Amino acid sequence: MGHGGIAAVSRATGLAESTIRIGQKEITSYQIEQGKNNSRRIRKKGGGRKRLENHDEKLCGLLEALVDPTSRGDPMSPLRWTCKSTRKLAKELTASGHPVSHTKVGQLLAKLNYSLQSPQKRMEGKSHPHRNAQFEFINSQVVDFQSRGLPVISVDAKKKELIGQFANSGREYQPKGHPEEVETYDFPSLANGKGIPYGVYDMAKNQGWVSVGTDHDTAQFAVQTIRQWWFQMGVDAYPQATEILMTADGGGSNGSRNRLWKRELQLFADETGLKVSVCHFPPGTSKWNKIEHRMFSHITKNWRGRPLTDYEVIVNLIANTTTNTGLTIQAALDTEEYPIGIKVSNNEMKTLQIERNTFHGNWNYTIIAQKNR
Repeated sequence: MGHGGIAAVSRATGLAESTIRIGQKEITSYQIEQGKNNSRRIRKKGGGRKRLENHDEKLCGLLEALVDPTSRGDPMSPLRWTCKSTRKLAKELTASGHPVSHTKVGQLLAKLNYSLQSPQKRMEGKSHPHRNAQFEFINSQVVDFQSRGLPVISVDAKKKELIGQFANSGREYQPKGHPEEVETYDFPSLANGKGIPYGVYDMAKNQGWVSVGTDHDTAQFAVQTIRQWWFQMGVDAYPQATEILMTADGGGSNGSRNRLWKRELQLFADETGLKVSVCHFPPGTSKWNKIEHRMFSHITKNWRGRPLTDYEVIVNLIANTTTNTGLTIQAALDTEEYPIGIKVSNNEMKTLQIERNTFHGNWNYTIIAQKNR
């Protein structure tokens, strides 16, 4: 460095001359060491500030107790009832005498094998003892009908949608800085109505029909949608059909205990001359219905991030839903009124031509047209 160099550096930097000499020795030592083994290390091995968790051995344990209070800490910890963000965790640790930054908390959580995770919908409730047997029965029925060239349809109602300038989950491309503006609150009172999509999915043809109702999701509306599918699509696809198989979940407008559902199916059978067989999925398994993941999921993807401003938008978005596997859907608006609270008496039920299967006749039955009886 030359005579007076250390003093000059000391005046320029404010560092003590002794500190500069130590640094000079480290550099010289590094240059010698580098010549020996091509190492790129500048700092002495093991040198530098120690990790916080090495200074504070209790830190990791306390952090785990906060993140998982039920099994590792106080079950009544305040953080059990709040969002456990890294900032809140850092604040709680600091308040308990263990100062730490939120960045360090994030690093420690990763080291402890914690990660941000959303809840998983895996709890289906108590499983029915004949659940698997019913699935096997449904499969055998589907195979039988399809092998004979008969229609097999999956039916269900989709989630009701508010009509108006409301946010819809998802994103779509817009000019930068100009997102679609929507209502701050999704209050039904601000809506211009509600759309009630009810769908029919033809498993063999990979085709579907959706009626968008404007009144109520009732059994009459459900069967009217099936009727629309039959006369608009089914008759042409299956001109020789004398029977039809429907798979449906066990509740709602097409529920296994819904008397009005069975009465309306009887009227449909009488009108078309078809033998209508129905198989209901066991309780807690409605998501296994083909229409859910073969049709409804693709409809949801097609209108992601787009406000459903009016009924025409809903119908057009449904009708323009396609997939690489060839799914096509027809859709129509149904403005008819479908009153709720219609009762079907015991005497009226006795007039229905229902043949129940020997295996779970409440889930599996056939309705025969009365003129064919």
